[in-house]
Amino acid sequence: MAVEAAKLGARPRVVARAAAVPTWVWLGGLVVVSAGLRYVLARRLEAPWIMVDELIYSELAKSFAATGHFLLRGESTAAYGVVYPALISPAWALFGRVPQAYAAAKVINSIAISLAAVPAYLLARRVLSRPYALLAAVLALSVPSMLYAGTLMTENAFYPAFLLAALATVAWLERPTPRRTALVLAAAAFAFLTRAEAVAILPALATAPFLVCGRRALREYRLFYGLGAAVVVVALAVQAARGASPLGLLGAYEVASHSSYTAGGVARYLLYHWEELDLALGVVPIAALVLLALTMRARPRGERAFLAAAVTLSFWLVLEVAAFASVQTQKVEERNMFYVAPLFFVALLLWIERGLPRPRGPAVGAAALAAALPGLFPFVKFVWLAAVSDTPGLLPLWSLSESTGGIGKLAAVVAPAAVAAGLLFVVVPRRYALVLPALLVAYFAVSQKPIEGKWRQASLGDKYQGITLAHPDWIDRAVGRDARVAVIWSGNADRYAIWENEFFNRSLRDFYYTTTPLDGDLPETALATGRLDGLMRTPDGRVVRSEYALADGSVALAGAPVAQDAVRGITLYHVAGPLRQLSRVEGLYPQDTWSGRVVVYTRLDCRGGSVTATLQSDPGLFSTAQTVTAYAGGRRVARARVAPRAIVPLRVPLTPVGSTCTARFVVGRTLIPRDATDGANPDPRRLGVHFNAFSYSPLRDG
Repeated sequence: MAVEAAKLGARPRVVARAAAVPTWVWLGGLVVVSAGLRYVLARRLEAPWIMVDELIYSELAKSFAATGHFLLRGESTAAYGVVYPALISPAWALFGRVPQAYAAAKVINSIAISLAAVPAYLLARRVLSRPYALLAAVLALSVPSMLYAGTLMTENAFYPAFLLAALATVAWLERPTPRRTALVLAAAAFAFLTRAEAVAILPALATAPFLVCGRRALREYRLFYGLGAAVVVVALAVQAARGASPLGLLGAYEVASHSSYTAGGVARYLLYHWEELDLALGVVPIAALVLLALTMRARPRGERAFLAAAVTLSFWLVLEVAAFASVQTQKVEERNMFYVAPLFFVALLLWIERGLPRPRGPAVGAAALAAALPGLFPFVKFVWLAAVSDTPGLLPLWSLSESTGGIGKLAAVVAPAAVAAGLLFVVVPRRYALVLPALLVAYFAVSQKPIEGKWRQASLGDKYQGITLAHPDWIDRAVGRDARVAVIWSGNADRYAIWENEFFNRSLRDFYYTTTPLDGDLPETALATGRLDGLMRTPDGRVVRSEYALADGSVALAGAPVAQDAVRGITLYHVAGPLRQLSRVEGLYPQDTWSGRVVVYTRLDCRGGSVTATLQSDPGLFSTAQTVTAYAGGRRVARARVAPRAIVPLRVPLTPVGSTCTARFVVGRTLIPRDATDGANPDPRRLGVHFNAFSYSPLRDG
């Protein structure tokens, strides 16, 4: 009995000691622990892989650190938010070597995204007691999307910025004083400068007051409506004075305004996004917010203010994302809407702290809606490679599908689990209510492992597609980061060979293309080629000159090779004068190393020698060896068999005809790829083998 009494007496003392710890210590501890964990995981991503977004933000940060201006490849741009590149710019200011700057940027990311705990706590504290508000902060830091700390993406700054705007919105809805009105507009503007997606906050601010006080909203919040109208008028006037479209305020998202949207398409994608968000959040938080929203009229003004903000911010943000996705990407863009998750967590904890009120009709309806949505999601349509970067909530299920009969069977697994979560919401006893947030934390923790695994695989794969050397900054190491290197994009190499090398090497400064521009819509200059003298000129006839140049083997340049990534066939030349092309390749698909049936290599100013083509097949497409036959001078001169997992060099002797040499490669078999999951045909090309690189060896004297 004495032992039991001692235990009972010790428990209140532990609780009292915990309660005596200042809030800032708890919050600071959460941020520090989260930042440390996020950085450890971020370090496992060895290279940027969400392209070209990560490249763009690194370039903006790099230029801001060096010049105080936001430049892309030396050209001014106002198409992107300025907050995030400014935030990570100290990494490039402090470290000359890009790998070190990249690591430092991840430190900044980990701290910035973890600081979301602060506005999440303050937001929750307006309707919850301190312990529950701290639990809301824990949940906000537990979402799997926190893994974006390993990427150079605006998510890291926008998550805390959006929650700050949500906090300001709730405070303003509670009492729309002039000071709070100014603060909510400032918070919305800050979020917009971080990411143009924050434009969704404006319709939320316009509609939320009507959920708080009905028709009295126009009178109580007249200052906001007046200021809001003035801000819109001034913004339109500024754009008109600049001779720019009002839609130019959307920056890089302006392209979305030029598309044709349909009500049916937007509605369909809106449903897809709510289904996936419900699944990603674990069903129960959605049910809690729906239930509280259905019963909000009887609640105190403070709670109505929170619920109005949560409902309107979530609705308008998800609607904006769904409308964009319905035309622009045709994917579920979870990474553009996970910011609303803490609003649902606070709603769940509010429902728990108020004693789990469950009026029969609203409670059953909310649980049924939340339980039904995940089972309706079309997994076959959206669980594929595009989900890796944009829809992390689907990646654990993708991994699970390998043991459940394939992606087409996922609904049979998800639907019962969602129904079980809905039933738990309805029947969980009050004394066990905290099991619900505990299960959410466990769900998020279990989900992060397969997500992190797929992201690491994507990072390693994209790095290898671009750079195979031990030091990714191999170009800077060879010529110095202050050198000026011209980059030639032939369209015949892997596009990551440009993107990854540009990211890791400061010396790459001038960008040209010979056929079609590289994806990503970044500044680059066309080159006129095909002249007998091989000189590379701009469309206005100007001969291009450079000290150094980087190119793949299909556009070998006159000059002394300085360094090379032999696997990728990328060579750095010391040119010190006009750029002159010595070879060209025809027959590869644009922006790829895949061939069709025939590939032709031409060497200019050639007296003989040989060319070695590095060939690679794909076990996902071919189960047996491919045969590649080479012809030169009108006769067959070489042949190679390329096994599905092999990398094979094929050396072809060259015979000059006039001043040129030509090698013609014929692939024995080509196939059109098929998606193994449902027989769809995402790639209509007829593929042969990968021609990874071309290496020319001149004829030896004597």
